[in-house]
Amino acid sequence: MLAAGAVVLATRRPQSAPAGPQITTVVVPEGKTAAQIAPIARSDGLTGDYLAAVRAAAAPAPGAEPAPGLRPSDYGAPASTHSLEGFLFPATYELYAGAPASRFVSEQLEAFREHFGGSEVARAKALGVTPYQLLTVASMIEREAAIPHDRPLVAAVIYNRLRLHMPLGVDATIRYALHDYSKPLTEAQLKSSSPYNTRTHQGLPPTPISNPGMASIQAAARPAKVSYLYYVAGADGCGELLFSTTYAQFEANAAAYRAALRRNGGNTPTCKRK
Repeated sequence: MLAAGAVVLATRRPQSAPAGPQITTVVVPEGKTAAQIAPIARSDGLTGDYLAAVRAAAAPAPGAEPAPGLRPSDYGAPASTHSLEGFLFPATYELYAGAPASRFVSEQLEAFREHFGGSEVARAKALGVTPYQLLTVASMIEREAAIPHDRPLVAAVIYNRLRLHMPLGVDATIRYALHDYSKPLTEAQLKSSSPYNTRTHQGLPPTPISNPGMASIQAAARPAKVSYLYYVAGADGCGELLFSTTYAQFEANAAAYRAALRRNGGNTPTCKRK
């Protein structure tokens, strides 16, 4: 009997070890808005309403305190600011599959705290802006500059215009208000009274217009030392911006770009560089 029992034990199939929790990877590209991150979180299997989680983190329930360092007012924003746009740090995150969106938001805010610290606060002071304003400039750079070389130059244009009390004229701020990043802006939209219209309102928009990465934050913290006041997309369609100090040169550059659009049937010129 003992020998037979040993045979039975030897031939019994081993039990499988319980599977560990699955991990999902959530990739947030630089320059996305909270509204654009929401479908990314949903498609990667996170549970709950991402935008609701962002709102809850920005305006906690009575008696609840937000995590340290996450109040926009801690960075110099007006006390009435309850938007976390700009603070939702773009990066690659690994979370348990099915994790709540609120956990994802917490991870993004923690990453922001890790990347935006004393150095950026000191640079903001040196530039004569609040850290929140520096973050807002970075969010505009993220939307405006397609290549690394142009980032500190775009920053310089923004700061130069702010010092001269010139409207910034950055159409990306209008597009943020419209949630439209593809259709041509109409004359009515360009003249709208929205506080995000930096053509009709002086100064920075009320909040950041995207969630910038470190390259744009660093450009906002260390703008190029140039006197440029204008820029426009290059006529070759390769992504570079053409910068100028005078309006006359800007108009010449803009005319060349408009002509390139007409030649290409109203579409952005196709870059032909190898």
